Amino acid sequence: MAGPAERTPLWRLTPAQRLLEGGELLNSLAFFAAMPFAPLYLTGHTGLGKPGVGAVVGAVALTAAFGGLLGGMIVDRIGAVPLMRAGLVAYVAVYGLLAAVRAAAPIVVLFLLLGVARTMVEPGAKKLLSHAADDEGRMFRVRYMTLCVGGIGGPAIGGALYHVSPVAFFAVPAFFYACYLVVVLIRNRALMALQPPRGHGPPPSSRESVLGTLRDRRLLAVVTGGIVVFFVFSQLESMIPLYMKGQYGDRTEGYFAALFITNAVLALAFQLPIDKVSGRLGRTTMIVAGAANFTIAYACFWASTAGLAWLFAGIVFWTIGEGILLPMPDMAVHEMASDERKGAYFGLSEVRQLGFFLGPFAGGFLLDAGSTPFFLVMGTFIFLCVPLLRTPRNHRGTLALPSSPTETTPPARLG
Repeated sequence: MAGPAERTPLWRLTPAQRLLEGGELLNSLAFFAAMPFAPLYLTGHTGLGKPGVGAVVGAVALTAAFGGLLGGMIVDRIGAVPLMRAGLVAYVAVYGLLAAVRAAAPIVVLFLLLGVARTMVEPGAKKLLSHAADDEGRMFRVRYMTLCVGGIGGPAIGGALYHVSPVAFFAVPAFFYACYLVVVLIRNRALMALQPPRGHGPPPSSRESVLGTLRDRRLLAVVTGGIVVFFVFSQLESMIPLYMKGQYGDRTEGYFAALFITNAVLALAFQLPIDKVSGRLGRTTMIVAGAANFTIAYACFWASTAGLAWLFAGIVFWTIGEGILLPMPDMAVHEMASDERKGAYFGLSEVRQLGFFLGPFAGGFLLDAGSTPFFLVMGTFIFLCVPLLRTPRNHRGTLALPSSPTETTPPARLG
């Protein structure tokens, strides 16, 4: 592994990496232009109550979470690019239909199909990015920065068009996904070149692929660690505003918008320093630091009754913890997955999206019980990710993979 002085700056991308990150930017702009407004749209156009709206929005994440393994297995068998093309066509079609239909039932079905399209695009895109990344998987930090840019630009575009008309509103993500599809079609040869040639012999059967993936306890640990991180992270957009409402009343929306923008801007600014520091510290040290920053952030939010400044102090620590921990699961999967199983591994790793479903549900019960149990539980629960996200390596710096279901290699400690 290169020493700290030899690390290539994150912004110095190869042509293949620029191609993949450009596609990811279009993907994130499309996602954030529509999905943050999904609850509002469903409420206004379907007649569903709050539980029904929550179920539909949550089902989109659950479909992507539990369908990821299937999508990843297909990627490993037929290749990432063909399934990505099909998924992007599905995205364009679904958003195009959402712009046209007005009946409640078709709208609900179409929103659920967005989760299906995601299972077709995400595993393949991550597999290609993994093939284009260095040994540490630092490209997944760049991907996180790309998502932050989408998180700033997408809602601004979607918010401006939401009240214009459904046609204008849904045409935006359809356009971005169409551009992404055009990029994939035009650069098909370059993307196909990122996929390693298939080895001799028939590919593993679906049963072998599933069992082999589920049998990797290190992968299951990383997925569980990702659920823990997303569980805690999900509170920022769900329970923290409700806690603020009790303190600031009608001023909450403005204050929270300022916090959200500050978080997005700082997330971009902090990622380069975080990457530089991570080149000097071990993985475990970085994970502990990320968890500690989340804990400090929760303490600051808890103290916000003493003044608004505590909220903004908290968002600084929150963003540091987020910047360290959110890319970690993908980086760990990148390191542990063999080429022929990267799709299945990245697909299964999408199960961590379950944290976004469980987090607000549990957080609501805790906050109902009082701010003290809410902040104490969230501030300590995050440390469960520390032993789960540590990825073992052998003495050569590569991951110690078992050669058979019953044979394992004792891992060396990392960090």
